[in-house]
Amino acid sequence: MLTNPFARAGDPHMLVVGMTGVKLGERVAQIGCPHGGRLAAIARKVGLSGTAVAFVPDDASAARARKGAAGAGVLVEIQTAPPTRVPADDGAFDLVVIDETAGLLASVPADDRAGAVLEALRILRPGGRVVVIGSVRRGGLGGLLTRAPSAPPFDPEPAFQAGGFRAVRRLAERDGLMFVEGIKPRQG
Repeated sequence: MLTNPFARAGDPHMLVVGMTGVKLGERVAQIGCPHGGRLAAIARKVGLSGTAVAFVPDDASAARARKGAAGAGVLVEIQTAPPTRVPADDGAFDLVVIDETAGLLASVPADDRAGAVLEALRILRPGGRVVVIGSVRRGGLGGLLTRAPSAPPFDPEPAFQAGGFRAVRRLAERDGLMFVEGIKPRQG
């Protein structure tokens, strides 16, 4: 049997789990779910001692989230809600992951993007982190062989800074994904 010599072995979501920095026992919220496997990989990392919640904008996203969680055998609470009105208590989460790879925030008006950033800030505990996973054009041979991201570009860095996050930085761009992190200030 022939195998692809360019294929990466192992967990296809290892990069996402590593870049989000999710830890065992954390309370994690994910906003948006264009890929159920990514959500499941993050939920698997929090384990039974943590909490994973997905806030998704529509029924199709909820179905992807359920399928990803069931396929990986992990527990994920799934709630349908717009990213501007997340049904969660203030400071309820240690980490908020915004999966922007399908253009969830890029496709809405600027006021709604700002509202989603403020919601992420609200539901994070002081000192908590937000990580956006976005799409970027791949470089090299992979960029020539794959289509460009279908979603319009959204740069989360200025939105996070304007929304009150500190230490906002681009962590990496790899394998067609971009990771941007921000920290909620510990004091008001």
